[in-house]
Amino acid sequence: MTSNTRVVVIGAGLAGVRLARRLGELGMDAVLVGEEAHSPYNRVLLAEVLAGRYAPEVIALPTPERLTRARVVRIDRAERQVHLADGSVIAYDTLVLATGSNPVLPPLRGLFTPDRHELPEGVHAFRTMDDCLGLSEAVRQDARAVVIGGGLLGVSAARALAERGAQVVLAQQAERLMERQLDPSASKLVLRHLKDLGVEVHTECRVRDVRCVDGAVRSVEMADGYALDADLVVLACGVHPRVGLAQDAGLAVRKGIVVDDELRTSDPHIRAIGDCAQHAGNVYGLAAPALEQADVLAELLAGDDDAQSYTGTRALTRLTLPSGIPLDLAAFGEHTPRPGDDVIQLTDATRGTYRKVVVRDDRLVGGVLVGELGTVGALARAWEGAEPLPTDGAPLLHLLTNDGGS
Repeated sequence: MTSNTRVVVIGAGLAGVRLARRLGELGMDAVLVGEEAHSPYNRVLLAEVLAGRYAPEVIALPTPERLTRARVVRIDRAERQVHLADGSVIAYDTLVLATGSNPVLPPLRGLFTPDRHELPEGVHAFRTMDDCLGLSEAVRQDARAVVIGGGLLGVSAARALAERGAQVVLAQQAERLMERQLDPSASKLVLRHLKDLGVEVHTECRVRDVRCVDGAVRSVEMADGYALDADLVVLACGVHPRVGLAQDAGLAVRKGIVVDDELRTSDPHIRAIGDCAQHAGNVYGLAAPALEQADVLAELLAGDDDAQSYTGTRALTRLTLPSGIPLDLAAFGEHTPRPGDDVIQLTDATRGTYRKVVVRDDRLVGGVLVGELGTVGALARAWEGAEPLPTDGAPLLHLLTNDGGS
């Protein structure tokens, strides 16, 4: 591929911005198209903006030189063009879909009505800068806020709202917080952390109804009939890949846009990266894989002789929330042991720290850490390398109890 080849990237999130900037550095003609009015930003840090610790401009990403703010409405694969909502057209030689993901809106009664297709006043998704700013403007001291969803996003949102002075209730349908990333012991520490901030947490609790008066939320009702008064409701029920453009264009889509090891879709002139892409059955939905895919694709599109194909990312989930009562946690790999696995676990209830690793066939296969994360770098490297560990166990204990060079 020559420097005259035009690459059009749809999506100005972490993956799209990283790719456009890398292509520019490599001398490629790259056009980035993003539909949000705001400058590109780091979505991972939106909770810090909501909490009032960062101004929006603090989390801004370096903006590529050629950024078009517009919504793409159609891909014409035959003509190799993308059509924008304002009627303009951009031609491409290679198109990259970095369209990210959309928030899951749960099927709650009262959320939408036949004559109302927008979220009621006081009900907010928490995915974009507009979502964040709208919620930040709406929250008041002692406002009654209900966060629906106890995953990574729900925990971050509940904490941020509590720090803004809201009376927060978190409703989680599963039996514990962050059940996908954490084991029961680590979840208990996160629960304790939220309670220390004044958050009321209900697990194994399903919300079934949003009650509104004159188009504004007033309460939510649980499946057991119990009602919670609410001035604000935050929907933190997860995300799903944004694949509408790809589907309309006839590309292969399963859970995400299907890509091969060169991040190529079923159309050889279209690639996909980030939250919208499905590689080897995996849709990661995390920042680290998105950035790695962008870097790999930049080298491939630039024709680098040493470019490597994408083989997948061993992704580590990390949450660091500073301020008066800090919360640090990290999780990677398989934290639930199988029969025959070795488990090393250290807990300090007084300090609220917890460290656990799982070893299988002398290899580190997963771990969970809450509190002091000085060892996470060394543990992550041992896990990513998948190299056999020494069999006497001492070096691994050293990693758990000392700063391993993170």
